[in-house]
Amino acid sequence: MFRKVILWAVPLGALSMLVFGILHIISAEQELPKLQPPTMPARNPYLKSIAAAGIVEPRSQNIAIGSPLSGVVLEVFVPADEVGKQVTAGTPLFRVDDRQLKAQLAWQTAALKAAEAQLSKLEAMPRAEVVPPAEARVQAAEAKARLWLDQYNRSSKLLDSGAIGAEENNTRRMTYEEAVAQQSQVKAELAELKAGAWKPDRLIAQAAIEQAQAQMEITKTEIERCLVRAPVDGQILQVSVRPGEFVSAPPNKELIVLGDLARLRVRVDIDEQDIARFAKGMPAKAYARGNNTHSVKLNYVRVEPYVVPKRSLTGDNTERVDTRVLQVIYEIDDTAEALFVGQQMDVFLESETPAVVSTSM
Repeated sequence: MFRKVILWAVPLGALSMLVFGILHIISAEQELPKLQPPTMPARNPYLKSIAAAGIVEPRSQNIAIGSPLSGVVLEVFVPADEVGKQVTAGTPLFRVDDRQLKAQLAWQTAALKAAEAQLSKLEAMPRAEVVPPAEARVQAAEAKARLWLDQYNRSSKLLDSGAIGAEENNTRRMTYEEAVAQQSQVKAELAELKAGAWKPDRLIAQAAIEQAQAQMEITKTEIERCLVRAPVDGQILQVSVRPGEFVSAPPNKELIVLGDLARLRVRVDIDEQDIARFAKGMPAKAYARGNNTHSVKLNYVRVEPYVVPKRSLTGDNTERVDTRVLQVIYEIDDTAEALFVGQQMDVFLESETPAVVSTSM
C-alpha cells in the first residue's frame, strides 16, 4: 500500500512543481507600469531648432573681487548678512591690514619735511648774521697786510744801510706775502658767502624732495589698494571673506562676487555639431529647470567666436568630455519671471534647417 502511495505522490509532486514554475514565469513576464518622470522635460516650441543649455549671468558677468595685496582682513563693510545689497562703483567692500603702511607713510612725511627744510636753508643763504663777521675778517686781513707791508718796506731800507741782515728782511717779506694770501682767502670766502648756495646743491635738494614725494605717493597708493572697492554698480551676489582671515594675492578663492543685475543674460552653449546650423540673431526661448511650463523670451546680444571646451554635461549618451561649444549671449526679456544668477536653463533656438541625425554605429 505504501508503495502505491509513493508511485502516485512522486508524479503528482513533480506536476505541481511544473505548474508552479509555469505560473511564476507568466507572472514575471507581465508588463510593469510606466513611471512618469519627476519633472517633465521642456517642450520644444519650434519645428526646427537647436537645443542647448544655458546659464543665467549678470550683464556685467560675475565679477570675482579679490585682494591686490596679501594680508589679514581688518574690516568687511558688506557682511554675509547683507548679500544682495545694491552698491555703487567705489563703495568700500573690505580692508586689508594697512597699519604698517600708515607708519611708513608717517616716516616718509617726516623725511619730506626734512628735505624741504634743507632746500629752504640753501635758498635762504647767506644768512644776514654771518655776513658782517666775514666782512670784518676781510678788513682785519687788509690791515694786517698793510702792517706787514710797512714792516717789509722799513726792513728793505735798513738792509741797504746794513742795519739788519738779509735773513731778517726775507722773514718780513714772507710774512707780508702770507698776510696778502690770507687777505685774498677771506675775500674769496666773503664772495662765496654772498653768492649763496651752489646751484647743483639746490638741484640735489630739490631732487631729494621729489624723491620723498614719490615714495609717499607709492605708499599712499598701497594704502588705497588695501581698501578694496566695488569696480562697477551692481549687486553683491556672494561674500566669502570674514574679518581676521588671511587673504593672498592673487586670492585662492572668490572673496566677493559682484554683478550688474539691471538686465540678466543667458550664456548659451551650442555644441560643436550644431554650430553649422547656427546664425547670428536667431530667435530663442528658454525654460528654467524645474519650471517647464513658462517660456522666457530671449533677445540676441552677441556671439563669442572662440569655441571653448564644454564645462557642464547634460547627461546625453552622445556627449563626450572633449566636446567643445560655441557660447552665445542672449538677454532675458523684461517681462520674464524672476530668475537667479547661476540658474540653468533649457534653450531652444529657431533654425531654418533640421537637426542632422547621425546613422553611424
